[in-house]
Amino acid sequence: MKLLRLARILTVGLRFGLEEFFLGHERVRPLRWLFRATLFWRPLTEPRGVRLRRALEALGPIFVKFGQMLSTRRDLVPLDIADELAQLQDRVPPFPSVQAIATLEAAYKKPLAEVFAEFDVTPVASASVAQVHFARLHDGTAVAVKVLRPGIAPVIAHDVSLLYAAAGMIEKLFADGRRLRPREVVAEFEKHLEDELDLMREAANCSQLRRNFKDSPLLLVPEVYWDYCDHDVMVMDRMGGIPVSQIERLRESGVDIPKLAATGVEIFFTQVFRDGFFHADMHPGNILVRPGSEQYIALDFGIMGTLTEVDKQYLARNFLAFFRRDYKGVALAHLESGWVPADTRIDELEAAVRAV
Repeated sequence: MKLLRLARILTVGLRFGLEEFFLGHERVRPLRWLFRATLFWRPLTEPRGVRLRRALEALGPIFVKFGQMLSTRRDLVPLDIADELAQLQDRVPPFPSVQAIATLEAAYKKPLAEVFAEFDVTPVASASVAQVHFARLHDGTAVAVKVLRPGIAPVIAHDVSLLYAAAGMIEKLFADGRRLRPREVVAEFEKHLEDELDLMREAANCSQLRRNFKDSPLLLVPEVYWDYCDHDVMVMDRMGGIPVSQIERLRESGVDIPKLAATGVEIFFTQVFRDGFFHADMHPGNILVRPGSEQYIALDFGIMGTLTEVDKQYLARNFLAFFRRDYKGVALAHLESGWVPADTRIDELEAAVRAV
């Protein structure tokens, strides 16, 4: 199975010219002419970021998810690639509705009509590990039903093992490979995926965030209907709003954009410094805005972060140092927190931070 999957990955990579990312290394540069001579027929006219995005889409949900995560690591990924990978949101094809219904009936152990008064078989959103359908409970409550992709766990296991292999190659081939810590990036990705595979965990995350922002004018979080939740199913309030990325629609609805931006910053600092519990996957696909207001709506709670008091102190020191342009303070905070090697020279790190 792994060999077949690896062959598929290599085929897609060659089709989109992804060998470009490896042939720049001195150790393999002599092979560049061989690839050009044997694969001359490929129409590689698109920029490298576009080709990488299309390759990830062709490889399936897990690679799309990995690309989404990489798009947020602009400290590791060139900006042209990060900007292109950011377009991967909500680009995963849905799985057949008959499979979604089978998953639901297996979870509830009864026909779907006995659970929901209405169920829209056409998904409203499709992501890497699940998709969402609108439905209505028998008491009239409008809900959103999130259903895990069937058979996704073994696919994740195979693909993550291949990502680890790729991370090992990056460490060996590139001078900056170890500094970029590719194995740690994959390990972080694997942990998040494991969390997302349990929709009961996501339901708990959603409920906790809702409690933290109960009656808040800043952030609206859907209510979870626990009687309808299972490892593979999560049912919550149906939320309606305008995607935060659609600026013109927001303006047309009367939203004050500067105030909306200030509200977003306040929500972030409240989650981090008051609660130590924050939404860690707040890309535009997961954020809506209530029309005519500056209230955000949060969606998708599979990836959440927690902070200790020590973490909070470290972040506070960094923010204050940046605001005061105290770059030595930034360097010292990084060193004392263990975010940089203990033998790092403070003056060199300070100069690097100042240059950035």
